[in-house]
Formats: sequence, structure tokens, C-alpha cells
Amino acid sequence: MLSFFVATSFAQKQWTLQDCIDYAMANNITLKKSQLQQQSAIEDLKGAKAALLPSVSASTNQSLGYQPWKNAGISTVTNGVVNTKVSKTSYNGSYNVNGQWTVWNGNRNTNTVKLDQIAEQEAELSTKETANSIQERIAQIFTQILYLDENVKVGEQTLETSKKNEERGQEMVNVGKMSKADLAQLTAQRAQDEYNIVEMKSQLLNYKLQLKQLLEITDETAFDVAIPEINDPQVLSAIPSLQSVYEQALMQRPEIERSRLAIKSSDVSLSIAKAGWMPSINLNGGISTSTNSLSNDTWGAQFKSNVNTSLGVGVSVPIYDGRSTKTAVNKAKIQQLQAQLDLLDQQKTLYSNIQQYWLNAMTNQEKYKAASSSVESARQSYELLSEQFRLGLKNIVELMNGKVNLLSAQQNQLQSKYQTIYNKQMLDFYQTGEIKK
Repeated sequence: MLSFFVATSFAQKQWTLQDCIDYAMANNITLKKSQLQQQSAIEDLKGAKAALLPSVSASTNQSLGYQPWKNAGISTVTNGVVNTKVSKTSYNGSYNVNGQWTVWNGNRNTNTVKLDQIAEQEAELSTKETANSIQERIAQIFTQILYLDENVKVGEQTLETSKKNEERGQEMVNVGKMSKADLAQLTAQRAQDEYNIVEMKSQLLNYKLQLKQLLEITDETAFDVAIPEINDPQVLSAIPSLQSVYEQALMQRPEIERSRLAIKSSDVSLSIAKAGWMPSINLNGGISTSTNSLSNDTWGAQFKSNVNTSLGVGVSVPIYDGRSTKTAVNKAKIQQLQAQLDLLDQQKTLYSNIQQYWLNAMTNQEKYKAASSSVESARQSYELLSEQFRLGLKNIVELMNGKVNLLSAQQNQLQSKYQTIYNKQMLDFYQTGEIKK
């Protein structure tokens, strides 16, 4: 029963753009993988911080010894009789606790912590990049679905007009005012309109399937989207300036921030590489004891009397390392330059993307204005032609041309409408980090 109600709720639900984004943010596999990489970076950071603390280890060794040719032993006198006991086996135990702490190694450990902190931030930003990419793809597919849905409605209206024209043509053939050849053209046009609707519905279902797959919905339940009402004020609203969008995007886009962090990371990596030329100081200490079954002392007495402690300082000074440190330093410097170039490249790509969205928004908004006027003009012309055709004043060629002009104007209007909406949506996304629904 639970499965039935869940399936029914999915089938009845119409997904808004916000629903799609929220569901994808919680269920998309690619995004989940990116989040796991972020968790791995967090664990690396914890390990680097723990490496700053001393390391302590404990060990014990228990062994059984055997001396097959041993002749001497322990002699005792009992009632004037000397007894000699020779023990060829013995049981030995050793117990150790050792500690070591790197006091200084050219700040390699502290810089490693800084490097892992940056890596953790980069992993978080990488997750945000993945989330942004998914949201952009959802918005693109969703807009295409809205366009095709309205296009199907236009096609259905066109089909109704074609059916009426075909019926009128049949009446005119019956009274001898039209040839069967002209009627065949009207029939072919009606059939073509039916085919166009089937084709558009097929494309619509395909985009819904793509959206469903992007949301990681793999069951067989029906999937449909909620179609919002989009009016002229939404299409014709002001488009933000290119420079303002770019400046805002520079401050909040994760790919830009990640490139800046990469430069910081290269600086820290250079410091770590230079530490190879510096001495390192280690503090070590330990405590150990041992026991032996051959001793006349008790286990506790041996454990106490055999205690041995040590404390030492180790200093290591690099003299010649086969140029490995110099190579590491030079490669770190190259990494610095690469990170700086990557930032410039990211900024250039960001500007190019925003510029493309801005140009498309501006161009399609102007196209929409022109197409709206064209649609109204073409509709009035076609209505007049249809009426004249019914009265026998216009031939079929003129009627078909009028219909083609109207359909072309409607297609141009729809394309410019949804292209404007999508590109404005992307400009808002780059400017604010959120997709406006």
C-alpha cells in the first residue's frame, strides 16, 4: 500500500523548477560523489593537525629460551646432601613505551596543515561548482520543456485550422468550386500538421526523460512538470548590465574562488619545498623494563629493578640530497605561475560566458518585440485570407502561404520568448548564485 501511495503521489505531482533543483541537490549521484571527495579532504586535514602532536607507541616481547648444552645450575644443600638443578629453558619478557615529537622541521608540518585547509576549501568549492553545473542544466532542460509545451499548443491550434480548411475544401469540391487536386493539398497540410504535433510531443517527452534522469528518478512512475504562466513583463523586463553581472560573479562564483585558493596553495607548497634545505629537530624518549624466569627475584621485583628510561634530542642537517629539494622548489615556482594563469583563464571564461548570455538576452528580447508584432499582423492576414478562401475569393496557394507566414511568426515568437527567459535566468544566476523561478 505504501508503494502504491508513493507511486501515485509521484504520478500526480507536477514538478516546478524549484522542486527539480531541490530534488537534484539531494539525490544527484555526481553531486554525492563530489561531497564524498570533500569529506575525504576533511579527513586529510584532521590527519595533518594530528601530526603536530607527539607520537607514542607501546610494545612488548615475550620469548622462550633454550640452552641444550648448559651444565651449570643452582646448587642447594638439604640434610647434608647437595642437589644441583640445571634449567635449560627460560622465559623472557620485555616491555617498552616510546615517544617521539618533531619539534621543528622547517615548518613543514604546520604548512602541511595550511595546505590541507586550503584543499578542504577547494573541495567544498568544487562541490558548489558541480551543484551549479547541475542547476544550469536543469534550467536549460526545463526551459526547453516550457517552449515545446507551448509549441505543441500552437501546433494543435494550427491543426484545428487545417481541419476546418479541409472541411471547407470538401464542401467546395462537392459544389464544384474546387478541384480535387486542391483538396488533396489541404488534406496533405492537415496530415503534415498532425505529424508535426507527434514530432513535437516526442521531443517534449524526450526532454522530460532527460530531466527525470538528471534527478536520478529511475522508477517507472509518470513524470510531468508544472507549466508556469509567462507574460510579457517577464520577457521584457530590464536586463542587467554586462559589467555589473561580471563584477558580482567575480565575488561569488566558486570556480573563481577556487582558482584564487590554488594560488595560495602554490605559495604554501613552495614553503614546504624550501623546508628541505632546513635542519629538523626531534625530541624522543622512552621507558623499558624486562623480566627473566632464571632470576631469583620475583616478577614484580625484576619489573621494577630493570626499569630503564631515556630522553634524547635528534638533529638532522641536510648536506646533499641529489638536487631533490632544488627540483621541488623549482616545480613549486612553476606551479605558482600555472595557478596565476589558471585564474586569468577562469576570469576570461567567466566573462565570455556572461557576455554570451547577455548578448543572447538582448538580441532575443528585441526579436520577441518584433515577432509579437509580426504574429499579430500574420494572424490578421491569415484570418482575412481564410474568410476570403471560404467565399471563394482566394485560391489555395494564397491560403497556404498565409498559414506558413503565421506559423513561422509564431515559431519565431516562441523561440525568442524562451531564449530571453533562459538567458536572463542565467544572468541572474551568475550575479546572485540563485536561479529565479
